[in-house]
Amino acid sequence: MKKVAILTDSTAYIPESYLEAEQIYSVPLNVIWGEEIFEDGISITPEVFYKKLKTTKQMPTTSQVSVGRMSEKFAELLGQGYDVLGIFISASLSGTVQSALQARQELDEKEQARVAVFDSQNTTMSLGFQALSAARAANQGASLEECVKAAEQARSNSGVYFVVDTLEFLHRGGRIGGAQRFLGTALNMKPILHVNNGKIEALERVRTKNKAQDRLVELIVERCAGKGSVHIAAPHANAPEEAHQVLEKISQRLDVTESMITELSPVIGTHVGPGTVALAFMTEL
Repeated sequence: MKKVAILTDSTAYIPESYLEAEQIYSVPLNVIWGEEIFEDGISITPEVFYKKLKTTKQMPTTSQVSVGRMSEKFAELLGQGYDVLGIFISASLSGTVQSALQARQELDEKEQARVAVFDSQNTTMSLGFQALSAARAANQGASLEECVKAAEQARSNSGVYFVVDTLEFLHRGGRIGGAQRFLGTALNMKPILHVNNGKIEALERVRTKNKAQDRLVELIVERCAGKGSVHIAAPHANAPEEAHQVLEKISQRLDVTESMITELSPVIGTHVGPGTVALAFMTEL
């Protein structure tokens, strides 16, 4: 029997088929829209979210996984006899890690020893690849400590780069970080960003979105050149055709072991805005 349950959050964007195949559990962050609170990807889907975003006069905000929701999930998995490794969105981008630590602290001493909380220092499929790596180790009989090591190795060898249509959403949500200097960029200049040390940082500006997406591919090729197995994901915010294009281009340049297209759910969509296209990667030794 598998001894360790891997728990992540809704910003990992691991496709449903992978969640089921690798037995990965997930807890949702929240989208707050006026008086309504939606659970990310559960009570509001990406399709509904982006459609509503086009016409709304009131912009949504987001909030971390609650301590109560985290406690419920820990209790459920511990009750099924699992040790638990929680791998969550960067603590610099969300309070979800803090919620998990607080929920763990409320357990008794023996149960606390069976729960580990891990800061991915990232989000989207860079977080997702860490959860997948830990889950695959768990499915091969790895202990809790060994699963943490698998997540650490994945964290050291993964990342995400993305192109946004506008910095407006990141600025409004307070997640703009080092991209602040790109505010006021001409409309035809597209910022390329990445998550660095857990925070969203600016890399460069490229003229036109097509050229920016080509540059996105170049950056991933540079990061993955000479590495072993390469895993690639193309998360997108209501831009499936563009995601397919960048995934096809990167697949022509690298020997890709595993690839997938994923949708950015409402929580991250709130901050990056529609039209965002990303490439997340993980390499193996």
